[in-house]
Amino acid sequence: MTVLTHQTAAPTRAPGRPADFPAQLTTTVPREYVHRASLAEVFLTGCRRREGTQFALTGQWPRAHTFFTSGDGLSHAPLQAAETIRQAGLLLAHTQFGVPLGHHFLLHDMEYSTDPDQLLIGRQPTHLDLEADCTDLVWKKNRLARFAMHVRIRRQGHLAASGSGHFTCVTPATYRRLRGETPTAHRPPHTRPAPLTPQLAGRTHPRDVVLTRTGRPASWLLNADTRHPVLFDHAADHIPAMVLIEAAQQAASALTTPQTFTPTTATTVFHRYAEHNPPCRIDATPTPDTTNKTTRITITGSQNGHQIFHTQLTGHLT
Repeated sequence: MTVLTHQTAAPTRAPGRPADFPAQLTTTVPREYVHRASLAEVFLTGCRRREGTQFALTGQWPRAHTFFTSGDGLSHAPLQAAETIRQAGLLLAHTQFGVPLGHHFLLHDMEYSTDPDQLLIGRQPTHLDLEADCTDLVWKKNRLARFAMHVRIRRQGHLAASGSGHFTCVTPATYRRLRGETPTAHRPPHTRPAPLTPQLAGRTHPRDVVLTRTGRPASWLLNADTRHPVLFDHAADHIPAMVLIEAAQQAASALTTPQTFTPTTATTVFHRYAEHNPPCRIDATPTPDTTNKTTRITITGSQNGHQIFHTQLTGHLT
């Protein structure tokens, strides 16, 4: 089955206009399929089935995204690769495997690696070709309940990023049972403790910082601004997974200052939902690897005495 190729009807020729128009135009996939409220946050432009559960997708990263850009403005942020992988999983579940809109997804883990040279921003938007392979599909009553996905993201034929994740798809009724009495609309007040300085967190704007100090070394509180137009693109009754991964990267940046830590690989396992209250504690531990001249940093998030997630970042210090 081929979907989202965006074929358009042949236009009627107007006097003095060129005779031919493109038969296929580039646009984003419907935002609903990737659970985004804003079209500006949709990074996929097409999808077709190649063979079995293997798919070819296309995408585009903008040159000047307000959030997914490195501090110096020269590169796409590695987290943008993670968000693109997440969107690919949702798109395939809805359009290729029949998961209805309105169903919820649980992201159990995500791993991704990036090539810094292929993240450099050029004169044109970054056009992407993705190869996605879905495995370990589990069906319940003709409904997809669980699957894994492996993705390779290429830029002009060069591997820019790769990654994988495990997803569970649940009906709205099942999700309500999972969440129990958790208030769906409760969020912390807009006034919040002063966040870290953007330079310490590896960001350029104060609103992008999601951590605040605790008074203890290598420990912070997750305290993101829920009005952030990208991190909280749409309402949710918990802290989104991408916010947790961003918190891990900011913790690594704060831990290694005044040096600059550039992550190339991130592996995250999500254990529980991160609630809006109380703040989640973020702790970081470095593990230098003198053999490969890389640095590994392990970040954990805990809330109410339970571990919420843990992330291992591997990268370089400069």
